[in-house]
Amino acid sequence: MFQLLDDMTDPADHLALDEAVLMRKSSELDRFQPWEVLRIWEFTQPVVVAGRSSRIREEIDVDYCEAMKMPILRRCTGGASVVAGPGCLMYSVVLDHAVHDGLRKIDAAHQYVMSRVLAAVQQQVPSATLQGICDLTWQNRKCSGNSLRVTRDRILYHGTVLYDFDLSMLSHCLLKAPRQPDYREGRDHASFVTNVPLNSTRLAKHLVDNFEVRDHVDAASLRNEVLKLRQQRYDLQKWHFRIE
Repeated sequence: MFQLLDDMTDPADHLALDEAVLMRKSSELDRFQPWEVLRIWEFTQPVVVAGRSSRIREEIDVDYCEAMKMPILRRCTGGASVVAGPGCLMYSVVLDHAVHDGLRKIDAAHQYVMSRVLAAVQQQVPSATLQGICDLTWQNRKCSGNSLRVTRDRILYHGTVLYDFDLSMLSHCLLKAPRQPDYREGRDHASFVTNVPLNSTRLAKHLVDNFEVRDHVDAASLRNEVLKLRQQRYDLQKWHFRIE
C-alpha cells in the first residue's frame, strides 16, 4: 500500500482527490503493484460535507452555514452530513478488489478498515471501541464516523477521528440526524459526540503501521484528474445542492 502525500488546502480539492484516487485508470503496472492508497489529512477550515444522497435542507442548517460563510460540499460516498475542520483528522483508504475481493460485501469492508483504525486509536486510548454498524466510540460517545463507495475495481473508505474539534459546530450546522444507531438513545449532537484524547501525529503514524504502508506517492500525479472532477462536480453548486 502507498501513502498518498499532498499539500492541498482547498476543501473541494480534498473531495475531488479522494474520487480521483478511486477512479484512477488501471495500467499494465497494476498487475504487479495493485493501486492501494492511504491518505491522512485535515481540512484547514470548517466545512460541512453532505453524503452523496443527503437531502441538504433536511440534514444541514443552510442559513447558519451561509451566514458563517462555511462551505457546504457534497462527497462521492454515502452516509449522512458531517462537519469537519481543524482538530478532526481525516483518513481515506482505497483498496483493490484484485487483492481484497471479499470487500465487495459492505460488512466485510467495515470490519477490515475499522479494525485497523480502532487498533491505531487504541495504541493511545485502549478503552476506545466500536459500536453500531461502524462507529468508533469512547466512553459511549461517538468520536469517528465514516462512509464508503464501491466500484467495479476498488473501494473508497474514508472517515474522521475527532481529537480537538470545536464540537459546538455540530449543533449549529447539523439538524437531526436522519439515521441513528440504537446506542445513541436519542441523544442530541452535544451529548452524543466527543473528542478522543490523543495526539494526531502519533495516530497518523499508527494508521500507517496498521495499514502496512510500504511506500509513498505524490498526489501531484493526479492533479489533472482532480482539476477535471472539480470542473465536472466539485466547483458546481448544482452538484453540491442537487438534492435539497
